[in-house]
Amino acid sequence: MKFLDIGTTGVHASRTALGVMRIADKSQAEANAVVEAALDGGINFFDTADVYADGESSRRFGQSIKDLGVQRTSIVLEIKFGIARDDHGHIVGYDFSKKHLLAALDKELDNLQVDYVDFALLHRPDTLVELDDLADAFQTLRNQGKVHHFGVSNVNPGQIDLLQSALDEKLEVNQLQFGLGHTAMVQQEMHVNMDDSASIDHDGGLISYSRLHRMTIQAWSPFQYGFFEGVFLGSPKFPELNAKLDELAAKYQVNASAIAVAWILRHPARMQVLLGSMTPSRLTQMIAGADVELTRQEWYDLYVSAGNDLP
Repeated sequence: MKFLDIGTTGVHASRTALGVMRIADKSQAEANAVVEAALDGGINFFDTADVYADGESSRRFGQSIKDLGVQRTSIVLEIKFGIARDDHGHIVGYDFSKKHLLAALDKELDNLQVDYVDFALLHRPDTLVELDDLADAFQTLRNQGKVHHFGVSNVNPGQIDLLQSALDEKLEVNQLQFGLGHTAMVQQEMHVNMDDSASIDHDGGLISYSRLHRMTIQAWSPFQYGFFEGVFLGSPKFPELNAKLDELAAKYQVNASAIAVAWILRHPARMQVLLGSMTPSRLTQMIAGADVELTRQEWYDLYVSAGNDLP
């Protein structure tokens, strides 16, 4: 397993991480097996959110850590918060108020059975955010020792700058969808000064911004195409991509999923990939991608085989 420093924090983390969104679907014994496979593969970074199965994902994962006897200081824990729900668990908006964030963080600490998290990320933008209130929330959580570092999820550079203008704490992470089935962040970088659809900058130059500000991009849903439209691995909709993945998998003696992971990690932005598989054997296959270093040409060949044009 290769490692990277998250943002400017000095936190040394595995380049693949385990996202536990779907762990609530497993029995406790099955959940323990998933977490154990992640640990055995060298993963030391785990991501969850208060909205995952209404907190059950965090509870199941927290119990796994306890059952497996994992030392708290040996792993890095990250939570996302800031989504508002009704009494039935339905998302009704976003809430970055101090009252909501402090209550949500305390609940997650209880779910995880820990005293602190290493990272807390604002989960999608709240257009009604009151900057002074947010700054007070972050400072309170930092002073209480409950959160060591902060970040965002699915937020563009302008929004980051707005939030950062009020904060003493640097935002170190941005969690974004990225992979061979979701390449818009790199498409617009290459289609500069063109009037085709690939040249449209939807997000304000996220990759360049992140590199300039030493902000770690965490790539979620690395095997999905579109917005949860499906998995491209083995899909008949992507014959050229799967043929290239299989070719390189044979060359590096790994699974095609590992090559898809390696494609993300090859980018010099030094991203981290969030894996969500709840099948230990598949998770192990994906983790192997952290030890594959694709050539420059292999990276571009995969990019083109995914249906992207080079101008």
